[in-house]
Amino acid sequence: MDLQGKTLKLCSCNGTIALDARALGQALKAGTALKVHGELCRKEAGLFQASLSDPDLIVACTQEAPLFTELAEGAGSSARLAFANIREFAGWSAEGGSAGPKIAALIAAAALPEPEPVAQVNYRSSGQLLVIGPSAAALDWAERLAGTLQVSVLVTDAIGAELPDTRRFAVWSGRALALSGWLGAFEVRWRQENPIDLELCTRCNACVNACPEGAIDYTYQVDLSRCKAHRECVKACGAVGAIDFARPQAERKESFDLVLDLSREPLLRLPDLPQGYLAPGADPLAQALAAQQLTALVGEFAKPRFTQYRERICAHGRNGKTGCTKCLEVCSTGAIRADGDHVRVEPHLCAGCGGCATVCPSGALSHAVPGMAATGARLKAMLATYASAGGREACLLVHDPEAGRQRVAGVGRRAGFGARGRGRKGGGRGLPARAIPFEVFHAASVGMDFLLAALAYGASQVVVIAQGLADRAYVEALRAQMALAQAIVSGLGYAGERFLVVEPEDDATLEAALWALPPAPVVAKAAAFNLSTEKRASLEFAFEHLARHAPAAADMVPLPSGAPYGALAVDQDRCTLCKACIGACPEGALLEAQEAPALRFIERNCVQCGLCRETCPEDAIALVPRLLLSAQAKAAVTLNQAEPFNCVRCGNAFGTRKMIQNMTGRLGAHSMFAGGGALRRLQMCGDCRVADMVLSKDEPSILDYPKSAP
Repeated sequence: MDLQGKTLKLCSCNGTIALDARALGQALKAGTALKVHGELCRKEAGLFQASLSDPDLIVACTQEAPLFTELAEGAGSSARLAFANIREFAGWSAEGGSAGPKIAALIAAAALPEPEPVAQVNYRSSGQLLVIGPSAAALDWAERLAGTLQVSVLVTDAIGAELPDTRRFAVWSGRALALSGWLGAFEVRWRQENPIDLELCTRCNACVNACPEGAIDYTYQVDLSRCKAHRECVKACGAVGAIDFARPQAERKESFDLVLDLSREPLLRLPDLPQGYLAPGADPLAQALAAQQLTALVGEFAKPRFTQYRERICAHGRNGKTGCTKCLEVCSTGAIRADGDHVRVEPHLCAGCGGCATVCPSGALSHAVPGMAATGARLKAMLATYASAGGREACLLVHDPEAGRQRVAGVGRRAGFGARGRGRKGGGRGLPARAIPFEVFHAASVGMDFLLAALAYGASQVVVIAQGLADRAYVEALRAQMALAQAIVSGLGYAGERFLVVEPEDDATLEAALWALPPAPVVAKAAAFNLSTEKRASLEFAFEHLARHAPAAADMVPLPSGAPYGALAVDQDRCTLCKACIGACPEGALLEAQEAPALRFIERNCVQCGLCRETCPEDAIALVPRLLLSAQAKAAVTLNQAEPFNCVRCGNAFGTRKMIQNMTGRLGAHSMFAGGGALRRLQMCGDCRVADMVLSKDEPSILDYPKSAP
């Protein structure tokens, strides 16, 4: 990493971090000697302010980032500020004295430019809120929020709280059927089940006074368990028409910007709920916090468009047959739906976890925040800087910006004042010097391309902190990706446990797991390739590099079922070379031969989606998961070939002898093909078949042609 043109402010945090300015300067190619400050956020703040005229300023402190940012804004500085946590992540450790290479890596990451901005997804909310649930809670919160938001209420219990004296908001009753949408665009469907329609009711109390059983009170709903069907209430309501016992239970629907769902069983049961929908349950404190959040969701909002989708290479389906469903299974927000032979991603619902891109075998779905190119550049820079500074056996500690970051920082805080050897009594050891924190937008976005690239760039291991993941499907997807990556590197002779998912209960648990993990040997030479949005291309580079420097030569590595790489086994006795599988393949792995009837296959293109197997009418195809590393993987090989069949009319080849024999054998006994002429047309090419069907009487019939047997 070259720091030319950038200003670095190092701070030892009152001498609690061991910093070797000379070694760091050499590792970071600073050009000039680095100076270590001790109290940059206090006594030496003026030295920071004096540097604000520099265009690119890196501060090796994250705790006081708000202060430094405020000082820069107060000075009207246009400097780009970046921050690196070298205290909890490196210096505060039992190995803080040897954490210099890691500190250099963390600073190198902070020195990189910001990723390119991505397209935005926009929301607009005017504050139309639906409160849904039991009447007591729903009406109470509606009264409180009516002065701030445009409130409506859907009461879901027939016997509940009295309606307010003043009609300040719309009130409906009924059974909620469905809820869909997102902030600014929710649609709620329900069915009116009580004879009294609260939307029509004038609350005149005529029905209350007329009911002989007292089945109607100031909830203005009929208690059907007490009603004896006198219908005196209907007469009393008269022309208003709010009461109708024979009313058809028609479905109703309305649109809202926000939904406060107080139902005992929420309408939406997703690990990640859409923005603008809150379901706090019966807890009054949770309800109050939800109401507070809703009042802030009025106006225009935007978020990044987290995913990119390339329909052309999607392996979800072809011709009504279903192949890959991995993205549908892992999505925790319901943002991905099947859409014919492809999928549709609703960006307003997408939470940006990246799990879909992780499990997508073809790379049709990719994660854009940040993109894999930016992530790969940071990964490569950190590991290269770490190695050039003398670091060994780097263990990447992957975490998200929220719960994961807090957990990693918590491990550092356990070590206390590492540089002075004055750790807090009963404190921990902090992070090992080889454990390099690496932040990603979401832990679920870590896939096999990232894992194998990390090893190719020189990492010893990758540990992912699955802290606070809302859906277990994410954890299972991570484990599956790691199992595939481990199978590949083990097959190449790379010894040791390379990939690990941890779900620590507390800081001490994570600390113990990291110190107990034995390092594994790194690749002999770090790779130079760059990662890109082309997932299969990135993986190809990683395969080639790891295989080239592998401890054990291998042309093929067996993989578990479900792996996105493999071969096809074709039963040649069953296969008729009908070519249906070629049309079904979305990746161009199956090809037609031009010179003769044959089925050709390029193994590296195959994603093992199974569409060819599902499409084959003869059930002649089986999937063989494996990773072929020889040149044959990229070459077209013949899976089956057959003798061509020549048209009995013109003599041109148009199919295979086996296919025509099978077809005539199966249809020969059918009444439609009795008499010979129709059956013989099956032995003609398409042009001749049509010509034979329109022959005039004075032209020779097909029966006059030589009957050459197939």
